[in-house]
Amino acid sequence: MKYGIYGIPGGRRQPKSLLEVRDVTVRFGGVVALDHVSFDVASGEICGLIGPNGAGKTTLFNCLSRLYANHSGEIRFAGQALGALPQHRMAGLGIGRTFQNLALFRTLTVRQNIAVGTTCRRGTGWLAHALRLPAVAREELAQAARVDELVELLHLGKVADLPAGELPFGTQKRVELARALASSPRLLLLDEPACGLNHQEVDELAVLIRTLRRRFELTVLLVEHHMGLVMALSDNIVALNFGRKLAEGPPAEVRRDPELLKAYLGEPREARVMQ
Repeated sequence: MKYGIYGIPGGRRQPKSLLEVRDVTVRFGGVVALDHVSFDVASGEICGLIGPNGAGKTTLFNCLSRLYANHSGEIRFAGQALGALPQHRMAGLGIGRTFQNLALFRTLTVRQNIAVGTTCRRGTGWLAHALRLPAVAREELAQAARVDELVELLHLGKVADLPAGELPFGTQKRVELARALASSPRLLLLDEPACGLNHQEVDELAVLIRTLRRRFELTVLLVEHHMGLVMALSDNIVALNFGRKLAEGPPAEVRRDPELLKAYLGEPREARVMQ
């Protein structure tokens, strides 16, 4: 399916910002994990979300996925408020996600894991499946074609029929990415996709993310500690520390922000970590 300039089928006019985060606060007991965080992600943009450990990055991802409920503030996706929606609606709405810690079905094959991601796009109900109506067969063919496309695109053909749990870590990361893409997301949340990858795999990941954005007209929100990858990929960067937004802007500006350098280095000098 092709999306229009506003990131939705047919190009019906929606806000330019596909994702709007407004004054979001999350508390765990007496700990404030997010403190009135606000930012936008434009349709078609790659936005990097950075900060030291404990900055609130994964907490924010969990709010976007509805795994956590924010205590105050609002999150809007394509103009729709997410606060009242259940978790299971996120994939069908157009939000796909990978996880910092792999969340694959280890005994299922690669192909079966990817196919799980297509289930949110089923338009036929249980009765149609029970009666094996022609629409069900057409839908299953379309889903199989989507899986085949992703297997080829992410170079998983040689392992497609192997259990996912038997594969090297880097390959499992690609399987999880393929499963997220199988739901045909408009917004893709990548939680530390370079974690555990070697230098060559990180370079290949950068090329892959650019390719996926172009091919599927994706908007990407990227949480990553690999600063070289974030700076090279991102159109815009949001920096957090202790749950608060420290900086926001293009990579060339954010990498020089003294408060961000202090958060990483303990002192506002030497920008080598941001290079």
